[in-house]
Amino acid sequence: MTTIDPSYYLASQPKSREPSTNLGKDEFMKILMTQLQNQDPLNPMEDKEFISQMATFSSLEQMMQMSKSIDTLVKNQTVSPVIQYSHLIGKEVEHYRIDKETGEIAVPKEVVTGQVQAISQQEGYAVLELANDVKIYTDEVLRIKQESPTE
Repeated sequence: MTTIDPSYYLASQPKSREPSTNLGKDEFMKILMTQLQNQDPLNPMEDKEFISQMATFSSLEQMMQMSKSIDTLVKNQTVSPVIQYSHLIGKEVEHYRIDKETGEIAVPKEVVTGQVQAISQQEGYAVLELANDVKIYTDEVLRIKQESPTE
């Protein structure tokens, strides 16, 4: 008696499939074509039903295009904080003095002025680098002035 190696037929088991929750235009067209192919020849789909399904398909495709356009628009509207605050370079800003040891506002509060030399980004926020070697976040600015004219 001949025995058959089980690896020949056990190895070719179909892989499990996970259903997709996305129904795109390709899937919609497949469903529609399957429906047309398998309809009852004695009772075919009425023109109104077919037109309704085609309108639904067209609407779906337009919504998908609109979604892509909105995503692109949102991506283009996002501006880097460095670019957003670059107009401050060369201007003087007033802020509360920062305690170098703690990094917090010094007590008693004292307003100091510094000229913006550069803008950098830290953790998604704009950081103003001032001429007096102080770095402050933009929300710490109390007042913005034009650069003092040099004489």
